[in-house]
Amino acid sequence: MHKFVLAFIFLLFLFGCSSEYQEKDVVLKKVNFSDLSGFEDDDMLAAYNAFAKSCDAISKQVGEFIGNAEIKINRKDYLNICKKAKDIMPVKFKDFIKDNFTPYQVLYKGKSEGKFTAYYEAQLNASYQRDEKYKYPIYGIPYDLVEVNLLDFDQTLPNKKILGRVENGKLVPYYSREYIFKNGINAPVILWSDSYIDIYIMQIQGSAVAHISDGSQLRISFAESNGRQFKGIGSILLQKGLIKSGQASMGNVKKWLKENPVVAEVNMNENERYIFHRLGNPEGPMGALGVPLTPKRSLAVDKNFIPLGSMLWLETYKPDGTEVNRLVLAQDIGSAIKGAIRGDYFWGSGGDDVLEEAGKMNSTGQYFIFIPNKAENDDGEAH
Repeated sequence: MHKFVLAFIFLLFLFGCSSEYQEKDVVLKKVNFSDLSGFEDDDMLAAYNAFAKSCDAISKQVGEFIGNAEIKINRKDYLNICKKAKDIMPVKFKDFIKDNFTPYQVLYKGKSEGKFTAYYEAQLNASYQRDEKYKYPIYGIPYDLVEVNLLDFDQTLPNKKILGRVENGKLVPYYSREYIFKNGINAPVILWSDSYIDIYIMQIQGSAVAHISDGSQLRISFAESNGRQFKGIGSILLQKGLIKSGQASMGNVKKWLKENPVVAEVNMNENERYIFHRLGNPEGPMGALGVPLTPKRSLAVDKNFIPLGSMLWLETYKPDGTEVNRLVLAQDIGSAIKGAIRGDYFWGSGGDDVLEEAGKMNSTGQYFIFIPNKAENDDGEAH
């Protein structure tokens, strides 16, 4: 179906009286705010600040819709609401949402539930200079890393980013983790760490607070990957019988890696995915939307389905069974976050205690996406 026709159908959905919208296998089912468990109990001050950050990012986008997701949200309508939000008091944000948005439950192939995990901002020790202690490089984006989008060459091809390098005039996959670890690469080194394991954990989480040898602290954020396939270290160790199924939490995995450093290197290198970093924003780790993440208000999603910057009502559970019912913003992505109902909940920053809690989260849940209400021009006419 032509993109214009899809867009027209979507606008009819927004401005008509239909309570359901379907794009391929994704269905949005209209609900009431009273259907959102715990909505009236949520303290939304932090969510208001996260929403403002999303608005700033969306204002820099181009195109009719937010992002390039299957779920279409009109960018102009969203920015009109962002503009109005600047004039309200944060304590009134909940009422503002009810006045300007309509919640829709996200369904995929008839199912409302999906998988929700959590990630956090890791910690590591680092130095500006290499020495016998700080000998493991934290790489920035390699000078020879090439990004290609198939859509740029042929409009019939998928809108898919490919990362690689040029060898003998051909684009080939970029170096694997094992190659990078053993041989190094042509890339800037932003810092040196005293632990390859801590770098590895940071790469899984996407960011970290670096405790510099001079006593200062810096934030390190995700910049890019080598484009290779990700394989979780927990599953690698489980498959080899090196840990038991009940020990597969991220905290336990890190403890095992630290206690078995030589064997750990061999097994970590089986994960071909390698992450490159940049020095981050002091406000917080930077998400894929290009804004600092907000603890317990930012969610990593699959941007093929959920538009980055959009607002969601999340209903899931912490590892101890406590309910998580709160407003979150789609502000990040992750290599393992795939699917229309799939999220990675940003826990915040901390040490191994936070890693243990975040690493244990593997819950079922659902979410609802907030679609802007019908926008009106100054003369009161819908557009």
